[in-house]
Parts: sequence; C-alpha cells; structure tokens
Amino acid sequence: MAWVLLVLSGLLESVWATALAASNGLSRLWPSVVFGVALLLSMSGLALALRTIPVGTGYAVWVGIGAVGTAVIGMTWLGEGVTTAKIVCLVLIVSGVVGLKVLH
Repeated sequence: MAWVLLVLSGLLESVWATALAASNGLSRLWPSVVFGVALLLSMSGLALALRTIPVGTGYAVWVGIGAVGTAVIGMTWLGEGVTTAKIVCLVLIVSGVVGLKVLH
C-alpha cells in the first residue's frame, strides 16, 4: 500500500508543479488553489509512504515520478519541445525508479 501511495503522491507532484507554473507566481486564484491542495496531498502521501519505505528510496521515487510526469505534461500539453534525447533521459529516470522498487 505504501508503494501505491508513493506513486500517487509522485503523480500529484506533477499536478502541483504544473499548477504552480499556471498560477503565474501565485497571482491566479484557481491554479494557486490547485497548487496548494495538490502540494498538501502530495507531501502527506510522501510522509505516510516514508513510514515503511526508506527515505532515500522513497524520495528518489517520488521525485522521479514527479519529474517524468511534469516533463510529459510539458511536452504533450504545454508545447515544450520533444527530442529523442529528452525521451531517452526520461526513460532512464523511469528505469531508475523501477530499479529502486525492484531492489527494495
């Protein structure tokens, strides 16, 4: 259950990061609200998951999922460039996340 919570928290990291960018420096109300709620839920989920998952593994997985998710959102919906190099780097991050889970 801790791993499911950790993955969901990592996905919420992508939500809050995207909402933070959309908030224009927290000057737009609804993106700022989404940012705050997603941040609270993401951090809470991480905290709960770290009760049973070692902090180094948990934090690395959480950040990795959030980074990959945010990059994918940027490339698919926000018009950020897609290159082979970016895709390879994201695949490497996912490989590292999977490796940490397998080795846990």
